[in-house]
Amino acid sequence: MTTVSSNPILSSSSISGDKVVNRQGEDLGDIKDLMIDVDTGRVAYAVLEFGGFLGLGSKLFAVPLSAMELDTANHHFIFDQDKESLDSAPGFDKDHWPNFADRDWGASVHSHYGVRPYWE
Repeated sequence: MTTVSSNPILSSSSISGDKVVNRQGEDLGDIKDLMIDVDTGRVAYAVLEFGGFLGLGSKLFAVPLSAMELDTANHHFIFDQDKESLDSAPGFDKDHWPNFADRDWGASVHSHYGVRPYWE
């Protein structure tokens, strides 16, 4: 049985590089970074890298941390998306990161993944 936890305390370095899979077990990439809202002290987004080969042609996505679940037994995150929907999601490349403090942008990201913005 898989143990899914929603309240552990982890270091950012232990999460960086973690695999992200969907409920079907398909590999959706790995976590490259965490974005922290310093006003609230909350991790607002995990930056997920998906696609490409050896880092070439991959795309980055800001995924609200609340849209994923931690699977501690398998040391990865579960993200309830399929590859096709993630491939068509709004993303960015390593040289053009969005303004993570822009609430309009953030609201659209949260809406895309069907989760409530963390600041509400």
